[in-house]
Formats: sequence, structure tokens, C-alpha cells
Amino acid sequence: MIPLPLGRVAEITSGALSGQADPGAVVRGPVVIDSRAVEPGSLFVAIRGERADGHDFAAQALASGATAVLASRPVDGPAVIVDDVVAALAKLANAVVTDLSKATVIGVTGSAGKTSTKDLLARLTARIGPTVAPVGSYNNEIGHPLTVLKADEDTRFLVLELSARNAGHIAYLAGIAPPSIGVVLNVGTAHLGVFGGKEAIAAAKGELPEALPSSGVAVLNLDDPLVTAMSKRTSARVLYFGRKAGAHVRATDETLDDRGRARFTLRTPSGEADVALRLHGAHAVENALAAAAAAHELGLPVAAIAEELSLAEPRSRWRMEVTDRADGVTVINDAYNANPDSMRAAFAAMHALGLHRRKFAVVAALRELGDDAPALNEGVGRLADAAGLAALVVVGEDAGQIIAGAPGAIHAPDVAAAVNELSGRLAPGDVVLIKGPRAAGLEKVAEALLGGDAR
Repeated sequence: MIPLPLGRVAEITSGALSGQADPGAVVRGPVVIDSRAVEPGSLFVAIRGERADGHDFAAQALASGATAVLASRPVDGPAVIVDDVVAALAKLANAVVTDLSKATVIGVTGSAGKTSTKDLLARLTARIGPTVAPVGSYNNEIGHPLTVLKADEDTRFLVLELSARNAGHIAYLAGIAPPSIGVVLNVGTAHLGVFGGKEAIAAAKGELPEALPSSGVAVLNLDDPLVTAMSKRTSARVLYFGRKAGAHVRATDETLDDRGRARFTLRTPSGEADVALRLHGAHAVENALAAAAAAHELGLPVAAIAEELSLAEPRSRWRMEVTDRADGVTVINDAYNANPDSMRAAFAAMHALGLHRRKFAVVAALRELGDDAPALNEGVGRLADAAGLAALVVVGEDAGQIIAGAPGAIHAPDVAAAVNELSGRLAPGDVVLIKGPRAAGLEKVAEALLGGDAR
């Protein structure tokens, strides 16, 4: 973080110093919302959540070395008191990024693949200069500014993931750290119940290219018509990626190996090179192309792009993590989250990896699908039913919608029951896919199958 005196923090956030706070005391360490993550010089942000109130941990944070607390009410120690802590956090991040004259801000959004693409792109930009990017999916109104505040004077690239929980959300996040490059991957059915339709989802995702300056670059997926149409919503120059011949950055000669990993020729306006991904699933090609397109725009040679893409391993947990047990059982842990599109991608990856092997799947009913939930979940059941599985285990009390599409499925009321069902069925050489919405906690199935280690 850029060192800031408390007086400056108060000025930026329109806050008031409290608890005998010294305006000259400097915040040097990370800005954190978890008191256990405090380091000497930190600013502890006291956020009141559904389960805990950060103000209750202010004393612990100060005792651990925090310079002060950003709070909405006085605490027992130095603090900057503001009306809205989350809004103040955004103001602080915006002020810091404005001072980062050498940094290029890159935003990534899409219904699926945001985190994987962000991870790939951060690896590529790190080849050019110091890069800050979130670990996992720090992509909301809290995680986004916290990531920005990790940057300092040496930062060359901020690679940020922008989620859309409702209309205007991406525009808000883009306002915190205005991007000069915006990457849009796809428009799918995630959060369909919130938005009401794919057109509304496209309108929300399109807030990213809309936020770009005329000097910026919109990196858009030519294979997705709803993304391609976003070119009309931006004054920035457009760079297309995809598999179609008209894409500026595209993949040709694509194949999958027996582990479901893609090989392809990466073609760019500056040349071509062969890529052999270590990431599993054909859908990883789209993510790799998006990252490659942004990196090409930044001037990274195509050979270097191909090299880094070929070396990249999964960085964020529970996203197509493929682990072989000692007995030869392969566990595909893709349990971070799920929607109808990512379900199809996961089953396709399992098919490629599980050729001539017995295949099992553990899933849970998808959420945030609104009135379409019964039909879409039944579609997941039909997808699984057509996958040639030895058994499908559906976890949760709301399993009926999926089972309607896969009448032979096994209902497990909870994770423990799912593990019990699998334990008596698996044999050496089998493949197990674990995929469901975050709230289902299916990563615990992977942990149990891997002896307590979900990685």
C-alpha cells in the first residue's frame, strides 16, 4: 500500500479522527477486514456483517499493531469515524489508484471463467512488471477496493475481477478503479433469477466496456453474440478473441489430451505459437485466449504469452482441481460455484478425462435461477443422465429438480451422506466430478475423498 497519514485517510473518507488518533501516524501495512490478518501499520476496516461485527474486534486489531480502525462508531483506540465504512473503503481505494501514475488497470468480467482468466492474465502481466491481483474471487464492493489497496508505487498492473450481482454493480466497481482495458468473457445464465434474462445480464456485463475511456481497449469474445454486441457500447478500441476466423487473437488446431487439457495454436496479429495448457477442460481455451488478447495489447511477445499459458497451474481453489489418489481414483474438484453453463463445461471436461473409465458425479441444485430454476435444474439432471455415469449423487433437500431429469440419481441429504454413498462404490481408476453452487459446500466431499486435503 502507498503509505498514508491518518489525517489524509480522514480527508479522503470524509471521516473524523477519534480515540486520540494522531493525524501524523502513518498507515503502512495492508488494509484488512480480518483482525487475524493485521500487521504492524495496518488499517483495520470494521465492517458489520450478518455473522459478525468488525467493531467487536477493533481492540484485537490495535493490539496486533494496526495504526487505526476505519469504523462507523467510536472504538477503544485510534480510529477514523465515517458514516459508511464500505463507501469510505471505496473512496480510499479510488484515491490510491488515482495516485498510481504508472499502473494500468485491467478489468475482467463474464458469467463464467472470470477468476481463471484473471489468474492467467496476472501471470502474463507479471512477466512485464509488478502486478497486483486478487487471490480467489475478491470481486465485490469489499474485496475489490481491498485488492486495489495492495498496490504501491512500484505496481505496473492491477488485474481486477468485476462481478455483477445486479444492474449498476460493475459500473460502481469500475468507478473505484477505472480500467483502461476491459475483458468480457461471456454472457451465460449465472444469476438468471436476479436479472430476469440473458439480455439483462448482458446489459450489466456491458457496463465494463462502457466504463472504458476512448483511449482504452475493450477485449471482447467474438464467439458470444451478446458480448460482441457490446462493441456498440464503448468508445474504446475493440480487440476480439475467440475461435472464429475474424478474431484478432484466436485458437486453431485445437485438441484435448487424455487428461482433458487443451493444445492449440495461438494466433495473434504479431505471430503465432503453440500452447499446451495444464488447465483441464476445453473451456479453459476461452479463458486463455482472453488473457492472451489483453497481454498482446500490452506488448508481450506471442512466444512469451504461449510459454506462460503453458506453464500456468490452477491458482484459485476448487476450480477444476484434478487430483489422483494413490489408488488411481481421480477427483475433479470444481466445487467453488456452478451455473448451467459451467455445469456443461465441467461434464465435458470429465468426459474427456474419463474416457474408458467409470465416472461418478456429485452435484447440488443450482440457485439464483428464478422462475427458470426447475427447468434448468432438470436440464442438469438430463445432462448427467446422458454422461454415462456409474452413479449420480445429488446433495441437499432441494435435490428433486435435478432428480426429475435423472430418475436413477441417488439423493444424499447432506455432504456426509454423499461421502458415504461414494465410499462404498469407488474403485481404482474411477473418476469423480464434484460440482455445485458455493452454498452447497461440496468442496467438503473432495476433502473427504482426498483424506482431508481438498487441493
